[in-house]
Amino acid sequence: MRRPVHFEIHAEDPERAANFYSQLFGWEITKWDGPVDYWLVSTGTEPPGIEGAILRRMGTNPDPQEPTPVIAYVCTVDVENVDEMIDKARKLGGVEALGKTEVPGVGWQVYYKDTESNIFGMMQAMTQPQAT
Repeated sequence: MRRPVHFEIHAEDPERAANFYSQLFGWEITKWDGPVDYWLVSTGTEPPGIEGAILRRMGTNPDPQEPTPVIAYVCTVDVENVDEMIDKARKLGGVEALGKTEVPGVGWQVYYKDTESNIFGMMQAMTQPQAT
């Protein structure tokens, strides 16, 4: 079975995005000492996490319905308390994209936009019934 091994978050302002994610999830983010504006992201040492990066969004798209050049899929982050993380994301400048929803037998899922308009998910595993 093939597994995701790396993710990239495209950002107008990589430093702002690095600040958002390091404060929200506690990720360790360091600027790469290379020829491009690239920030390395460590999500922790416990499996099955993956490592990633934040990079400057390049190019423009002439279609006003899709103003950014990168079309990507959503990465979802496992959280202990989705309600606390929703509050924290809002305080850091995140904007709700799709409200908290119960995934029966799995947990509670929410989608947010970060400070760069990228959508990411947060999932709290089901351990006990919770109001939705």
